[in-house]
Amino acid sequence: MSGKKLLPFPALPTFVVTAIASCCSTGLMAQQLNDSALRKEDPITITTSHGRKPFVLGQVREFYSTILGEKRNLNIYLPEGYGQNDSTRFPVIYLLDGSADEDFIHVAGLVQYFNFPWINQLPPCILVGICNVDRQRDFTSTPTYQEEKEKFPHAGGSAAFIEFLEKELKPFVQESYKTTSQATLIGQSLGGLLATEILLKQPHLFNRFIIISPSLWWNNRALLQHEFTTEQQETLTTRQVYIAVGNEGPGVMFGNTKMETDAKNLLQKIKRAAPQNKNFTLDYFPDETHATIGHPAVFKGFRYLQSRH
Repeated sequence: MSGKKLLPFPALPTFVVTAIASCCSTGLMAQQLNDSALRKEDPITITTSHGRKPFVLGQVREFYSTILGEKRNLNIYLPEGYGQNDSTRFPVIYLLDGSADEDFIHVAGLVQYFNFPWINQLPPCILVGICNVDRQRDFTSTPTYQEEKEKFPHAGGSAAFIEFLEKELKPFVQESYKTTSQATLIGQSLGGLLATEILLKQPHLFNRFIIISPSLWWNNRALLQHEFTTEQQETLTTRQVYIAVGNEGPGVMFGNTKMETDAKNLLQKIKRAAPQNKNFTLDYFPDETHATIGHPAVFKGFRYLQSRH
């Protein structure tokens, strides 16, 4: 299936997802990896309720992570016209919470929508949905407060997950697909927390960031106290960052500071670190909640990042 041409989203009636990924809980299936095999791929298909010809949405890739000690699944959307045998290369968008029953399908729709030639507000690109195994573990740094340890017993694996992104996942994508050096990271909530940790501590990993409703209250807002190295500040001068937050109120713990305030403080922090960079912004969505902000924020985030070229 590698390099298979994808059909556009048609205007058809009710669809039923028939094969997405084993990482998803809503009827998503994937063949077990052979002991001797490192990776596999299956199609993501959708059929009509009448059982007609499948509609191919993308690919499912599975590979073993030595760093995390487990199999990991990816959902892949390839742009119209992608072919393994030509020389065209494409930027990559990496989507946290990228399972089919999370954000992959609706974000893939936005990518395809902005790629339409009569819209043309996003270059053709590859979308990589990173399926979750344990987002509480993977997206959080080691908790330093007892109440966090009790409320989030699996937390503390972000360092290993970031190493996985850098040393295993990105190289896997680069070896498997025709990519350029441009890499965008999208994360919301705890995913936004992880995206912020990468932006502040390892900004070289991605060129562009869409950070939505980041859970910056984690560890009593420790990330907002991060002290930049000279190298981190220099890298920030070339990054593009779109931050979005809704009408969300305070975080889960550590006082009554609103998430909106934390997001504003994050923007000010990176502006102070790289004052010459004019490619940082924040949008406030007063009519959206923590649950509803994702789709409209990605929509505006794509538009903003494309406007910076």
